[in-house]
Amino acid sequence: MPAPRTSPGLNLVPRPTQFARIQGEFVLDGETALRVGPGAEAAAALLRTLLRPATGLPLPAAPDGRIVLAVDPALSGLGEEGYGLTVGTDAVMLRAARPAGLLNGIQTLRQLLPPECLLNAPVPGVRWTLPCAQITDVPRFPWRGAMLDVARHFQPVSFLHRFVDLLAFHKLNVLHLHLTDDQGWRLPVPGWPRLTEVGSVRSETLGDGTPHSGSYTRDELTGLVAHAAERGITVVPEIEMPGHARAALAAYPALGNDPTRHLDVWTRWGVCETTFGVHEDALAFCRDVLRETMSIFPSRHLHVGGDECPTAEWEATPYARERAAALGLPGPQALHGWFMNEIAAFLASHGRTAIGWTSTGSDLGPRFTSMSWLDADHGRTAADAGHDVIMAPHRSTYLDYAQSPAPTEPPAQPGVIVTLEDVYAFEPAPSDWPPETASRVLGTQAQLWSEYWSTPSHAEYLAFPRLCALAEVAWAAPGQRSFPDFTRRLASHGDRLDALGVARTV
Repeated sequence: MPAPRTSPGLNLVPRPTQFARIQGEFVLDGETALRVGPGAEAAAALLRTLLRPATGLPLPAAPDGRIVLAVDPALSGLGEEGYGLTVGTDAVMLRAARPAGLLNGIQTLRQLLPPECLLNAPVPGVRWTLPCAQITDVPRFPWRGAMLDVARHFQPVSFLHRFVDLLAFHKLNVLHLHLTDDQGWRLPVPGWPRLTEVGSVRSETLGDGTPHSGSYTRDELTGLVAHAAERGITVVPEIEMPGHARAALAAYPALGNDPTRHLDVWTRWGVCETTFGVHEDALAFCRDVLRETMSIFPSRHLHVGGDECPTAEWEATPYARERAAALGLPGPQALHGWFMNEIAAFLASHGRTAIGWTSTGSDLGPRFTSMSWLDADHGRTAADAGHDVIMAPHRSTYLDYAQSPAPTEPPAQPGVIVTLEDVYAFEPAPSDWPPETASRVLGTQAQLWSEYWSTPSHAEYLAFPRLCALAEVAWAAPGQRSFPDFTRRLASHGDRLDALGVARTV
């Protein structure tokens, strides 16, 4: 198959499913109005919100508006998130079967306009034009996301809002928020005040002598959820268990395996041996936390971690050994699977689905959606076993790794280089997988673990432009992708990233 090429003047990222450049342009001015059909009100509000700062255009609603936004359930072939866009010299028609499709179409309109439309201040003297085009666009995968680790290095909620905006601009639809870990607890939970009073504060990081702290309020998190929903993004929270629990145990030692032991919030990276206990108080605590999490985050999926859980403490604890025997398990090591299954069943009883990190593909119970991080083959193992799978293999999706060996690169996770081409070459559902197995792949996401970055600008530098590549992998089918074509479009897309103020390499 010849390499696909985008029509001159479009240079959209991710690449649309079908498109054609048509001669001419549509001009937006102070008289331009929106014709808003039933169900399209939120899309119209978003378009005004996004364009007004730079253009100053009011874009009022009017029965004869020349930009038409319409939800038409008869367009079922566009699915939940696809859209059709026709730009003519006299009118613009944006249609979708569902409101979410219109939100994706709004981002395409932003990319078609001059890059100055992305600035956050008035830009006088610019002629606001759209190139005439015909576009039909449907995403390949329903899960297209990025994980942001705010447990190890806390980030202000303003950056989370900005990151959501950057995801939406690239038609990514999931923000996976890693809220708890050994090095920090960021979620307030009623009845457990020490989680944020104690668990959100560590005395230093790797001996630097500088305290690090931060937690979110409930209002900040619900505000983030609303901001994301307005842009078609679901916020999926992660509460780590039964390992990666040191911050919680520093606040409440009785939840662990030795209630007399004093623990600090961990000041190092790596895998900490402290884990939640397997007694009822620990399980009750986890259920309390998840109830509060569900009340803040309406997402169908909740991530409960499950990875890198040492069992040494259980093996050394008489109660854990007795509990394993009472449950008929072969030993304390098997308590990990039991613990995770208890949590998954609890979430299922509330209509939610648990996600867990898988290290083998066969280490999670049947109620879990599996997130494969260590090796892409583990994703196939999980899918073959009947799990829905989110592909997140570290050599393709971990953007906290450096993107080149250049000595000028800022600090990053050591040991692996993940280039722009590595990300673009990733295939979440390889062609040699059986169709039934491939059908269980929900999609993919990028990971930004924060051991080696602490500021928003550093995070953005690591993310871009590699996140652009992953957005195209998640949106476009393999036969529609070409790395040379992508890099050509990326050169123009760089002007958009510059207008958005994104720190990046190329």
